[in-house]
Amino acid sequence: MAIKTVSTTPFDEQRPGTSGLRKKVPVFQQPHYLENFVQCILHVAGDIEGKTLVVGGDGRYYNQQAIQVILKMAAGNGIGRIILGAGGLLSTPAASHLIRKHKALGGIVLSASHNPGGPNGDFGIKFNIRNGGPAPTPFTEAVYERTKIIDSYKILEADDVDFGHTGQFSLGDMQVDVIDPVADYADLMEELFDLPAISNLFESGFTMCFDAMHAITGPYAREILEHRLGAPVGTVIRGEPLEDFGGGHPDPNLVYAKDLVDQMYASQGPSLGAASDGDGDRNMILGKQFFVTPSDSLAVMAANAHLLPGYRQGLSGVARSMPTSSAVDRVADAMGIACYETPTGWKYFGNLLDAGKITLCGEESFGAGSDHVREKDGLWAVLFWLNLIAVRRQSVEAIVRQHWASYGRYYYTRHDYEGIDTAAAEKLIAALRDTASSLQGQSFEGNLLKTCDDFAYTDPVDHSISEHQGIRMLFDNGSRIVYRLSGTGTEGATLRVYMEHFEPDTEKQDQDTQETLAYLIRLANQLAGITTITGRTSPDVIT
Repeated sequence: MAIKTVSTTPFDEQRPGTSGLRKKVPVFQQPHYLENFVQCILHVAGDIEGKTLVVGGDGRYYNQQAIQVILKMAAGNGIGRIILGAGGLLSTPAASHLIRKHKALGGIVLSASHNPGGPNGDFGIKFNIRNGGPAPTPFTEAVYERTKIIDSYKILEADDVDFGHTGQFSLGDMQVDVIDPVADYADLMEELFDLPAISNLFESGFTMCFDAMHAITGPYAREILEHRLGAPVGTVIRGEPLEDFGGGHPDPNLVYAKDLVDQMYASQGPSLGAASDGDGDRNMILGKQFFVTPSDSLAVMAANAHLLPGYRQGLSGVARSMPTSSAVDRVADAMGIACYETPTGWKYFGNLLDAGKITLCGEESFGAGSDHVREKDGLWAVLFWLNLIAVRRQSVEAIVRQHWASYGRYYYTRHDYEGIDTAAAEKLIAALRDTASSLQGQSFEGNLLKTCDDFAYTDPVDHSISEHQGIRMLFDNGSRIVYRLSGTGTEGATLRVYMEHFEPDTEKQDQDTQETLAYLIRLANQLAGITTITGRTSPDVIT
């Protein structure tokens, strides 16, 4: 086997977003396209000779072929050892754990998260650094700059290899360890949670339904829930990872997990419903006929973490992304701990976690996590709720309502306008940015707009500055409107509009969310001119 240097030319627009490079599968299938990007990652990673690299993905279409390329390129570039999930499978949080456990150089994770898969679906690739978290902006920008000038890449000339089962083999001078993708992660969960208490909960007749959405968490959930915890077989539905996710959209929300939602709102539904996404880092929590917003979920976790084995020592602090509701802020204030507001993107939590400034963190986009890894972790969140229920012996709804009584309720919604014209979306945000200063101090719908700005974040650890992270409108009654463009799509632009209203009165905490927020929804459209600029009269997804 010889190492070959292949001449190539740059591709336009190989700039990584908040979660790596995401494009349609046919784009990645172009000759040299994947190879160019992988070579740029390896170049920016620096001293890689003899180092260990973790590789795996969510099993979506093109995952297998991409791994063959990555293995040969790793061998061609001097990587000493690859840790690879059998079948090429690894959830994103499991990959983060393996990087940390084996003190690896980093990891290449193949996923487009909650985006659809299949031959014409989405594919993605990202690099996680030594701490197990997503590569920070300076790293991804350096990769992008390299993609614009790349002229060659190195690859080992070798036949495709079989990584469908555990074992060890050599590829040139590189060692490849194919491991059980689930075992290490499941063992970590046993360290954090009281699994015997959860087992007793199932023995008492407690029922749940976990929808793996034909994505990566199926094998993880079956091992932990059905095998280690003794939940009845069938607790995990759609548990087989499929290349096209069974034709579905692997996004755990009220729209795309409709089958689970229908079960939970049936008269004889399970006690707990949960779902995870394509790569296993997102979660949705449901009680009987009761939906827990991700913002509420994070706040409840923070308020109750001391009840669980892995967090009895207390929390050093908490963090949330800027668009996430302020519910966790109130908990942190009551507990006397710090609460950090960061831009959207899990990489912004990494420095805070590494510095010991926070223990829990989360985003409104169905993501929560802790200092056990450096990624959000969907199944971890589900186990957290299971353990909490086992300790408190209350229903999901009772736990949340008691939380509202103590801290107040934040009515919260996100309206997504997907696939809109990019130029129109950028025009909308630019107009809001230009008028922010003039809007501040005016009254709308009877409420004073105290703050209107383009959110900027100064990292308290490395003092790096991230600007233009979304338009914030903060009103004197505690309500907020936030506008931002998402970087997770592959076609057009996605405008996300977030609205929240604080309600401390327990007599007013059982109203319909969209009706309660109707005044903010009207105002959000009016101030931004959403219909006028984009032509959209309603959002595509409401969560």
